[in-house]
Amino acid sequence: MEVEIATIGGYEEVGRQCTAVRAGQDVVIFDMGLNLSKVLIHDNVETEQMHSLDLIDMGAIPDDRVMSEIEGDVQAIVPTHGHLDHIGAISKLAHRYDAPIVSAPFTIELVKQQIQSESKFQVDNDLIKMDPGETMQIGDETELEFVNITHSIIDAINPVLHTPEGAVVYGLDKRMDHTPVIGDPIDMERFREIGREDEGVLAYIEDCTNAGRKGRTPSERVAREHLRDVMQSIKDYDGGIVATTFSSHIARVKSLVEFAEEIGREPVLLGRSMEKYSGTAERLGFVDFPDDLGMYGHRKSVDRTFKRIMKEGKENYLPIVTGHQGEPRAMLTRMGKGETPYDLEEGDKVIFSARVIPEPTNEGQRYQSEQLLKMQGAHIYDDIHVSGHLRTEGHHQMLEALQPKNIVPAHQSLKHLADYVELCESEGYNLGDDIHLSRNGNVISLTE
Repeated sequence: MEVEIATIGGYEEVGRQCTAVRAGQDVVIFDMGLNLSKVLIHDNVETEQMHSLDLIDMGAIPDDRVMSEIEGDVQAIVPTHGHLDHIGAISKLAHRYDAPIVSAPFTIELVKQQIQSESKFQVDNDLIKMDPGETMQIGDETELEFVNITHSIIDAINPVLHTPEGAVVYGLDKRMDHTPVIGDPIDMERFREIGREDEGVLAYIEDCTNAGRKGRTPSERVAREHLRDVMQSIKDYDGGIVATTFSSHIARVKSLVEFAEEIGREPVLLGRSMEKYSGTAERLGFVDFPDDLGMYGHRKSVDRTFKRIMKEGKENYLPIVTGHQGEPRAMLTRMGKGETPYDLEEGDKVIFSARVIPEPTNEGQRYQSEQLLKMQGAHIYDDIHVSGHLRTEGHHQMLEALQPKNIVPAHQSLKHLADYVELCESEGYNLGDDIHLSRNGNVISLTE
């Protein structure tokens, strides 16, 4: 059987992930993501109102026109998890394919919300929920399987396409968390089984984000205890404390809510994405928040909440807000600019339970945000976080488990893929032989 991989997006940058795998006449597309930095660099861009071709020209979504060169029919579109760099282009591109969107339940719910907010295209693809550990027949000779992984968002999976030539494992994005705060540990036992059954692993497509960082990525439990320690250290402060984290990081939001109550403050979630992700997770039963937890996304509702906090006393509340990357329209950025009723004062604490995404636009916006907060007298608590991506030891463990015949590095710029290439070479692989570096828009043939 002919098996080939189209590296559509995310092979020259972090963002707009998209990969197609063809096995015979059956094609599966993994991820359709957005490169948010390409959007944020423009003022007041509303992607919901934009045409896909304009977003492709901006470099914001994958250029899937290479799919015209791929034989066969697309049988499924499979987003691996709910981050925008993996689902943010579905509402712009999925309608081009007569195929269902298949993913884990939380991801499907986020995709559904994104499709509902789309105003340019009508997206009528069927939405199919599949839990980790389940399989689905793709055509006559291939099968799709979801393996449970751990990442910085709940309900993440690594999909595996089983073909007569061996398995193709799409390995974006994960860390090896054996003690997650929410959900099950990474299923390393199943990865080891896949590496040793039938024809083994024909190809492994891997996320190289932290391939240059030594050691292993800590568990979310480590970030949780770090966060608890910081909040306990300032529990006697009688002024304002504000926290920010990834809105999609439900485990971290859960910890912030619990620790706010431990130090005698009422938590409140503020910002549209904070309301969306936490509200969805609670509705689907992934997390059990207090019944009286306030979640407000609309600006008027947020400002009313800020006024109530100022009236009743900042020392009684912990606002958990959007804006950890310095996004121009996020809550924390508006607070830094003095555009909300919440008054930051000398000595107030701002907790960044997130790390800046290492990309120039994000780094610049985050720097500006922090400077604005400091100018108002805020004290910054930074980097209370663990990554959602593997470091070197995790990569070695995955290669040992899967023993792939071919490796396709992804999810980084070409410059930063070198760390992963060297790691693979230390395991006996060779660039140009069984390590396949690729650019966006290329096609890699694995079998003849």
